[in-house]
Amino acid sequence: MSNQTKVLNLYAGIGGNRKLWNDVDVTAIEWDEEKATIYRDHFPNDTVVVTDAHEYLKDNFSNFDFIWSSPPCPTHSRIRYAGKGKQNDPVYPDMNLYQEILFLQGYYEGDYVVENVNGWYDPLIEPQKRQRHYFWSNFQIPPIDLSKSNIYEGTISEWESDLGFDLSKYDLTHNKRRKILRNCVKPKLGEHILNAATKNRQATLF
Repeated sequence: MSNQTKVLNLYAGIGGNRKLWNDVDVTAIEWDEEKATIYRDHFPNDTVVVTDAHEYLKDNFSNFDFIWSSPPCPTHSRIRYAGKGKQNDPVYPDMNLYQEILFLQGYYEGDYVVENVNGWYDPLIEPQKRQRHYFWSNFQIPPIDLSKSNIYEGTISEWESDLGFDLSKYDLTHNKRRKILRNCVKPKLGEHILNAATKNRQATLF
């Protein structure tokens, strides 16, 4: 019987957060088939499901020891809001983010983290702030100092080198390749958070 931590990685993208995870049994949920293909290539031992992550969470949350969720961020981001009245039309913030936070707070007994970008409004539920991210979690995430914390600086090839992904062999437009990389959580940060969750889980067992 495996003692590996069972991890649910929602809105997985190409797996930036998952890059440095070891000794875990990961189920990754990603709606975009192109991203899912890249994820499979890099993490062939993970189970990858192309489906709606929001619904998958509700139906399967109890089967996992640790849940990471990164719901889409554009309606919450400062970058999009900065263009209001110019290139971006006003939109309602996507409240799936807060639905998932409240759902995990109320029903889930394992360790979880919900990640999003620093938003343009005061968060409705107070997060932990690490690097350029908000994290809502039921365990403490220690501070971490990462060099080059701003992924928006540099060239695409520099981003790929920093993140450990080479997307040049995939048939992606320049803009999509750039967006995929921008949406990655730094691997070192993903590793740091999983380690914190593991320590918290171990502490509750004794």
